[in-house]
Amino acid sequence: MGVLPVVNTYPLSSYTFGTKEPKMEKDTSVADRLARMKVNYMKEGMRTSVEAILLVQEHNHPHILLLQIGNTFCKLPGGRLKPGENEIEGLKRKLSSKLAANSPSHQPNWQVGECVAVWWRPNFETVMYPYCPPHITKPKECKKLFLVHLSEREYFAVPKNLKLLAVPLFELYDNVQRYGPVISTIPQQLSRFQFNMVNA
Repeated sequence: MGVLPVVNTYPLSSYTFGTKEPKMEKDTSVADRLARMKVNYMKEGMRTSVEAILLVQEHNHPHILLLQIGNTFCKLPGGRLKPGENEIEGLKRKLSSKLAANSPSHQPNWQVGECVAVWWRPNFETVMYPYCPPHITKPKECKKLFLVHLSEREYFAVPKNLKLLAVPLFELYDNVQRYGPVISTIPQQLSRFQFNMVNA
């Protein structure tokens, strides 16, 4: 039997959380976001986005760090790559923009690891699939999820208008209604890893 790759997860209490200036969303509604996506597609072609799965542990169970916007909407930290930008470097840039302090001495050590999922947006709609439907020759977005290994201690600066939540895998699992298909299937994607719960 093959050996599962090991992922070290450290207690949530090992990390320090501060705040920084608000990071405003570019769109006020889903319709606005899809309209902006359409404009960008006409200029740059398919949108490529990268998002990070940041793991911590609480009560010896893996938790994922999610950004909460308003009272209900949660998302993984990350975002759109610039045309031609390297995926790893682009994800580090996005993570620093979303979660790093403005001081160069407080930059987290983002260790971008495995790509654990790829999702496709066939049309300018909210629905995404973990495959590109065969009749779609020009998908509108490709989204990649990367496991990002955290060091034992880090300082995160969270924009004042967002909350950073540590959500347990059991809460995410199959909870499409609350978290959507991309986030709610992360527990299945992580099942091939062995979690090493490192206690501080």
